[in-house]
Parts: sequence; C-alpha cells; structure tokens
Amino acid sequence: MIEARGLTKRYGGTVAVDELSFRVRPGSVTGFLGPNGSGKSTTLRMLMGLDRPDAGHATIGGRPYAELRWPLREVGALLEARTFHPGRSARGHLAALAAGGDIDPSRVDVVLETVGLASVAGRRAGSFSLGMAQRLGIAAALLGDPAVLLLDEPVNGLDPEGVRWIRELMRSLAAEGRTVLLSSHLISEMALTADHLLVIGRGRLLADTSVAELTASGRSLEEAFFALTGDAAAYQAGGAR
Repeated sequence: MIEARGLTKRYGGTVAVDELSFRVRPGSVTGFLGPNGSGKSTTLRMLMGLDRPDAGHATIGGRPYAELRWPLREVGALLEARTFHPGRSARGHLAALAAGGDIDPSRVDVVLETVGLASVAGRRAGSFSLGMAQRLGIAAALLGDPAVLLLDEPVNGLDPEGVRWIRELMRSLAAEGRTVLLSSHLISEMALTADHLLVIGRGRLLADTSVAELTASGRSLEEAFFALTGDAAAYQAGGAR
C-alpha cells in the first residue's frame, strides 16, 4: 500500500502540493488524475524520495522509500521516459539495473518480451522513439517483479495499439494483487483504465473515489472532472482522445 499524509511542497512562493493525504490499496488500478501543473509529478517524486516534502510524509508498504531494503524488488517506477544512457542497448540498460538491484538476470529477457522490445534488445536505447523509450522505462519498472508500481503519464508517445497494451497490462498487474498508481491528465484514458481515482487540482486533493461513484449522477467522467477542477482546458484535452 502507498500512503501520503499531509504532503506539502513549496518552490519559493508557489505551493506545488498542499497538505495532500491519500491511500492507494492493492488489487486495483488507481488513477492519479489532474491537469498539467496540478502537482502530480511532484507528489510522485516525494513518494520515491527524490524530493523532500516541506511537511508531511509518504510511505510504501509502511516505510519511506529510502528505508526499503530492496527498492527495485519492492517498487517499480516510471517517472521520466529517457532515464537511460543513450549509448547502451536496451538489454544492457536493464542488465545494469538488474546487477545493481541484485535481481536475477533472467528477468531482463522476460520484461523485454513483456513490453515488446525483444526484437530490438540489442539496439542503442538512444535511437529509440519516445514510444519505445516508454516501453523500456516500463520494462525497468517491472524488472524486479515489484508489488507496487508508480507510473507517470505512461501512455505518452504510444500509438493506439500501445495505449491499449498499457491499459491491459496495468489492469492485469492489479488483478494479481499489486498496488498500481497511474498518473495522467488524460480523462478518457482514466475512464477506461482506472478502478479508483484520486483527483488533484492546484496541489490539493479534490476527490478520492471510484469511477463509478464519480459518474453515478449520469455525468461523464469528463464532466465530473471539469466540475471538480473548473479547468476547461484540461477538460477539452482529456476528452479529445
């Protein structure tokens, strides 16, 4: 389980995340939904220990990320697409991660097959398109076979087939009992992928609810999101798939 309690992050006079509290439970896909600039990425960085909160705390499995004994085996994360040495092959990048995380090297070929990169495993990762880089990032997140996954905008750069693939993958991983937190500003994609939603706006939690509950009044998810955030631009972008 992922838990945040009173997370707050300021950059100068700007409050990026404002007393944010939530729990993400295993067994379902939780969508972390909000307009661009709403604080989603900053929150994920605090969950991963990359940014220090000004107040509050975050835990994964009851511990701060920095205190996890085998972090790559416990948490898989995709926060940016191109977090690899461009001169390394896809297989070489994953093999280095496996060695550093004391992960069985046989997992490298398993995850390359899972994400559809087995046929290009020997190519330099720096030559990959954005969509292929996203797939490599997802492979890295899956490498340690973790129980918790945090993915920030994972469908960026993917074609429609790739978007369907990531949707099915996330739902299958949740069905195995894993904790899956999926950040996105794409409302229509969250409607198809997520079971539960954390809606954020200007760094504050606006809703912690299921997709079914949010749309129970007969409104579409786009309409419900717009009513919560008051962000017409985000509404239009999210609805125009």
